[in-house]
Amino acid sequence: MYKPSRRLGFLAGAAVLLITEVLIGLYVRDGFVRPYLGDVLVVVLLYCLVRVALPTGVRLLPLYLFLLAAAVEIAQYLDILSLLGVGAGSPLRVVFGTSFSWADMLCYLAGAAVCAGVDHLLKPKRS
Repeated sequence: MYKPSRRLGFLAGAAVLLITEVLIGLYVRDGFVRPYLGDVLVVVLLYCLVRVALPTGVRLLPLYLFLLAAAVEIAQYLDILSLLGVGAGSPLRVVFGTSFSWADMLCYLAGAAVCAGVDHLLKPKRS
């Protein structure tokens, strides 16, 4: 059964994750949080945003989000933004990223696994 408060919970989660991602991007310069944890969290952020709009969920949402993140990573590999003429100082480059990494793919997969776990925990229990 759908609970209206669930939508607010996902909205709050998305807000916290967005603020966290911005703070990581602005202030963290390390070898773990920024390059890895930030990539895991971005998938969870997208999950929360989708669940605000679709609070009852989408059957394979974690998989779809992983595929979206992987597509962005492949676009980085193909340097799509340069082909589209997007300049180096563009905010789109900051959002999209600029370099392909297999480690990023694993982080996106980990983020999707977190989302699948949340889906499992929120699934109504059958008696």
